[in-house]
Amino acid sequence: MAKIVELTVCELQKKLKSRELSSLEATQAYLESIDSSDKAVGAYLTVTSEQALEAAKAADKLLQSGENVSPLTGVPAGIKDNICTKGVKTTCASKMLENFVPPYDAHVMKKLNEQNFVSLGKLNMDEFAMGGTTENSYYQVTRNPRNLSYVPGGSSGGSAAAVAANEAAFTLGSDTGGSIRQPAAFCGVVGMKPTYGSVSRNGLIAFASSLDQIGPLTKDVRDSALIMDAIAGYDAGDSTSVKREYDSFSSCLEQGVKGMKIALPKEFFDKGIAEEVRNSVLAAAKTYESLGAQIVETSMESLSWALPAYYVISSAEASSNLSRFDGVRYGYRAAEYSTMEELYKNTRSEGFGKEVKRRIMLGSFALSSGYYDAYYKKALQVRTLIVRDFQRVFEECDCILTPVAPTAAYRLGEKVSNPLEMYMGDICTVPVNIAGLPALSLPCGETADGLPVGMQLIGAAFGEKTLYRAAYAFEQVQGAYHLHKTK
Repeated sequence: MAKIVELTVCELQKKLKSRELSSLEATQAYLESIDSSDKAVGAYLTVTSEQALEAAKAADKLLQSGENVSPLTGVPAGIKDNICTKGVKTTCASKMLENFVPPYDAHVMKKLNEQNFVSLGKLNMDEFAMGGTTENSYYQVTRNPRNLSYVPGGSSGGSAAAVAANEAAFTLGSDTGGSIRQPAAFCGVVGMKPTYGSVSRNGLIAFASSLDQIGPLTKDVRDSALIMDAIAGYDAGDSTSVKREYDSFSSCLEQGVKGMKIALPKEFFDKGIAEEVRNSVLAAAKTYESLGAQIVETSMESLSWALPAYYVISSAEASSNLSRFDGVRYGYRAAEYSTMEELYKNTRSEGFGKEVKRRIMLGSFALSSGYYDAYYKKALQVRTLIVRDFQRVFEECDCILTPVAPTAAYRLGEKVSNPLEMYMGDICTVPVNIAGLPALSLPCGETADGLPVGMQLIGAAFGEKTLYRAAYAFEQVQGAYHLHKTK
């Protein structure tokens, strides 16, 4: 029998409902797993043991009575540290918010709390979600559970590592340009970036408001659909939330892909994509053909401009969003200053890390007088072209198949000194955020060194059900990777 911490959410849910297992036993098992392995992995910034055990006891009472029992009642999970949690530190892995304790819950936390889930704590990330390795955290480095010499990806590296290391049944992350999908691919788990506006951003500490989206990281596809059922929906407190009906995302998992058209845009397989990655994704395309899907080769010329457009837009929005951290209202304040200008300067110089400062400066430049039209306005025009290119493909095809990242995970420290090279790692993921589309990262193979390779399924707006259907069909053939052990 599988250990408790190796169970998927769905498997755990069945055992909890049948009373074969209690939430308290499951929570204790996960806390023991964190205690034994997280010194090496470094996924958690804050572990809320006491609150978790109390929540588990309350969930057991509900499970015993059979009242108000939901699919996630008693299920232990971890939350990325840029999602506000009432009474629990939320730092964004930054010195700037080292002692910030939110007085309210993010909307997604309210929805999970309504289902009586168990929160195990807050997960490490790149500072203010800026980075692709989780090496930009002010507090600690997170390592890839599949091989501790490698990065877990970022910025949701803690969220992916916690699932891969069996330190949480599922986690929540945020995705601005691939920050759920890339770490999911690097760690060999499933990551979903939902359609922009389908999951409330209320209570998510913003990086780039027109790109950010909260989503789940899980051990398999069915779990991902289950978590999306819990967190998706309209929120009047979020002006970008879309008011529409959301059917169950898991309702069509087993319908298969026969007759489905899957696009393969050649730009996603150009130079820069490692041969092992390209071969794994193309092999996945062959699998889909064997399952009855039709592979359609196509081209999306606007994708060549996506990466520069993304870094202009995201940095511009970051420079605006992070202007609130000035040492006056909340957060870190410099100890020494003699004028208001010095307070601002010293606080921001001391409170922000190198990568955050780099993006603030880039964004401020792009928005400055004389450069706004040349950079920011031009990037928004490129955004429109990318949206149109995706719309054209989806007129003919049901979804798009691509790599998640050009390579598998890299070694710790390998990209730190070359930020431009690290930015290139986002080349396959940023077009999705620019267009506001859903995309799912799914393990599709391994490198010769045993590192996971991820494939990306991209759907039309609010096309998550199609993605889950395609991902589930592939997973039934290929198998899930979540039981691989740490090396």
